[in-house]
Amino acid sequence: ARTRMAKAKIAALAVVLIAAPFVALKEGVVLGTYKDPVGITTACVGETDKEIVGLKPLFSRDECIAVMGASLYAHALALEPCIKRPITREQAAAVLSWSYNVGVTNACGSTLVRKLNAGQPFCAELDKWVYAKGIKLRGLVSRRAQERHMCEVGSWD
Repeated sequence: ARTRMAKAKIAALAVVLIAAPFVALKEGVVLGTYKDPVGITTACVGETDKEIVGLKPLFSRDECIAVMGASLYAHALALEPCIKRPITREQAAAVLSWSYNVGVTNACGSTLVRKLNAGQPFCAELDKWVYAKGIKLRGLVSRRAQERHMCEVGSWD
């Protein structure tokens, strides 16, 4: 019999497979470091981890995709203890894409996760996460709309 952790790891991988192409599209793939719209140093596919960002000035596309996959998987595993109720893989992919963008700590402490865990409708909460450092970003509005669609309907478009 598989342990609970083994099942969580397999489930996390399945969700990463759904989320990864969308995250790559929304974040964009930059083969080096850059400043995001609010000045945060970033590399590859929206990666802000200082260990990765400071690793080297240029990355190959394959390296960037590998880093994104590993990062999404780590996010999925870190989110798992925060989510107390079963949700669909598509809902989990939407939540994973969102948490990759806003951070696991922010996600786990959010009204969205509180509503999810209370069994209340939660997908509409995504619409509130369109600001970075107090600035409403058009790219975040678009991304959240597609995440909400995945959460409610089960597809990115």
